[in-house]
This record gives sequence, structure tokens and C-alpha cells, in this order.
Amino acid sequence: MSHTTHSTGSGTAEPTPQAKERLSLALVQAASGLEPEPNRAMLDRLAPTDRDLVVFPEAFARDFGEPGSDLSAYAEDLAGPFATEVERVAAARGSTVVAGMFERSTDPERPYNTLVVRGGTQASYRKVHLYDSFGHRESDRLLAGPIAPVVVDVCGWRVGLMTCYDLRFPELTRRLVDAGAELVVVPAAWVAGPRKAHHWRTLVTARAIENTVYVAAVGQPAPRYTGHSLVVDPLGEIVVETGPGDAAEPVVLTAEVDRTTLAAARRTNPSLANRRL
Repeated sequence: MSHTTHSTGSGTAEPTPQAKERLSLALVQAASGLEPEPNRAMLDRLAPTDRDLVVFPEAFARDFGEPGSDLSAYAEDLAGPFATEVERVAAARGSTVVAGMFERSTDPERPYNTLVVRGGTQASYRKVHLYDSFGHRESDRLLAGPIAPVVVDVCGWRVGLMTCYDLRFPELTRRLVDAGAELVVVPAAWVAGPRKAHHWRTLVTARAIENTVYVAAVGQPAPRYTGHSLVVDPLGEIVVETGPGDAAEPVVLTAEVDRTTLAAARRTNPSLANRRL
């Protein structure tokens, strides 16, 4: 396991000097239900044993329910049952685990949409861009987090955190990369619909290419959501991808990211060095 660092809120963790050349990932494309306890049980059942970083989707502690549903009753503290189980599973696997939950906020009626990170590092990221789009009004039921990048250290790799709708805002990814991110993870519950899978794959690829960064995006599966979890390398090549999936059949997608590819991409396409804005 990597040296342990801590990063919460908008803080960034200092990288360890013993950075791994290759980082192994697992993306768990699985559907969360409306009852929190079975969702917590899936963390242990689905997290593999041989990965440095395991990423579950957005809202994995409890699904959103019908559009506009009151989520306040399902909000937990960062030391609550879900985050505690994430930490236990991460320790049992010797890895770092990322998973989505609803976190109590200063507004008792509107929780945060939060990613909790436990294991080799401890952090949380509260979703900045709420899904007020395509007929949805996430901000009616959830509170936006602070506008600040969250980058953590996993085995010496700098990993930036984003959630779902954040993917449509390129300035957030750029701020994560400016804060040192080499890999950006995007847990999501990307609602299905016309053109939505195309948007998802295109935006994941674009964020990787324009920032010469790895992007690992994991979504909840069809039929309600889009699925198509994937890892894209810094030149836009798809490392691994799965299909839309099915709520009854979780998929664990594995991949590795490596520093040689990252460095070569940034030499070949030095857009970060050449930018003028």
C-alpha cells in the first residue's frame, strides 16, 4: 500500500517519493438500490483484491430514486455507516476505494453529493456542478460543493476527483491537472437517453486529450443509466471499455495506467506547456 496521506475538502495531498510506475485500477459498474444496507454489502462483494485503486459509481450508497425525490433521509456523515464500510473494505484489500454517497450538509433538506476516498489516502469531494439539465433539477434536492479541485495521492500517482455532470465542464478538469492530476476519476450515474452514451464517451475522451491525462470513468448500468465505463489514455486511446451493462449483472473492469505512456503523450502533445490562456 502507498504511504498514507490525508486530503479533505479542497486540499491536495503531497505525492509520495516512492511513486509506482504502473497503477492498477478497477472500475465497478454496478447499480445501487434504494436500500442502503445491500449497497454497503456490495462494496465487499465486488471490490477485487489485486488493485491499487477501486472506483465505484456516483450515489452508490443509495440510488437517487425517482427524479425530484427527497434525499435528506439518506444523508450520512463522513464517519457514518457507508464511509466506514468503504474504509474497512479498502483496508481489507490493501487498496484505495472511491465511492459516491449523500453527505449531510449545512442545509438539512439538501445533502452534498459526495465522493468518499478511503484506504491509502483519505479524502472527500463534494460535487460542484449539479445536474440541472436535460429536464432534471438536482439543485432542488442537493447542495453544491465548494469550487476547488481535490487531488489525492494513490501510490505516488496524483488522482483528481470529479462526479458525473462535472465532466461537461472542461475548466474543472484543467484545474485538477493544474493541481497535479495525472489521472482523473469520474464516478457517475449518467442518465440514459438519446445521444447520452455518445456525449459520455466523447467528453471522457476529450477531457483526456485536451489535458494529456488519463481519465477513468465509471457509471451505473442500463437501463436507467448509460454504463459504458471506460479508461482513456492521455492521447485519447481507449484502454478498456464495457457496454451499457445491466442492473442485474455488475461488471468489474480492470486496467493499468503507466508513467511511460503519460510522459510520452506530454512530449508528443505539449499542449499544457504551449497554452497561452
